Amino acid sequence: MSSIYDSLLATREVRGGCFFLLIDPDRMDEGRYLAMSEAARDCGVDAVLVGTSFMLNSGFASVVRKIKEATTLPVIIFPGSYTQITSYADAILFTSLISGRNPQYLIEEQVKGAPLLKESGIEVIPTGYMLIESGPLTSVQFISGSLPIPRNKPDIACAHALAAQYLGMKMVYLEAGSGAEKSVPLEMVSAVSSYVDIPVMVGGGLGSAEDCAARVEAGASNIVMGTRFERDAGFGYLCELTAASHPREAVSV
Repeated sequence: MSSIYDSLLATREVRGGCFFLLIDPDRMDEGRYLAMSEAARDCGVDAVLVGTSFMLNSGFASVVRKIKEATTLPVIIFPGSYTQITSYADAILFTSLISGRNPQYLIEEQVKGAPLLKESGIEVIPTGYMLIESGPLTSVQFISGSLPIPRNKPDIACAHALAAQYLGMKMVYLEAGSGAEKSVPLEMVSAVSSYVDIPVMVGGGLGSAEDCAARVEAGASNIVMGTRFERDAGFGYLCELTAASHPREAVSV
């Protein structure tokens, strides 16, 4: 049976890129995230990510269960801490914040979460998580107490990404932060994508189909967006973004 990770690799080969819809339960009400989950497949979304930097309630497992019931797409946890683990998901991005030097997010959260993941039975996708400078302080920078990689230093990003690959991680995630003013620079996406052999995810600060298309063209395998859909962005807009992230396959709007 094909893993979620292998399926995403195959999708990227066919479509030219993947588009992930990120749902933050702290920032989107239930009616909104369930409607988005239900529409996601028809809009061309490849997977639904669920997670938040700072969970304001204890109902994370219930949120994931409801989203899983609302969609046939893979539901993947993008955790802010080890408490965001549940067997209702299909997989988890087992992230290590390799751009920072705070041991809590480099290894401590992972050690706490590992036994829970073993018990859950969900697929684990080891991911090197890298914060990229994007303007004002973001939630994840504040919570993690870590400095982002300067946006004009692609060489530093490349070195971190290669270290992630050599440590056995299966993906690297270049993250500008939720609602960031500036997205990850194209030059950095291109440099990192050409320097490593593992898929590169890009998220934060993306606001248009052109933004998505440019980063896929620069080498990104996976595009992540969520903030734009927390209020009133419609399904047609979602379809436009996914189409731009799939340069080898047109998606009907």
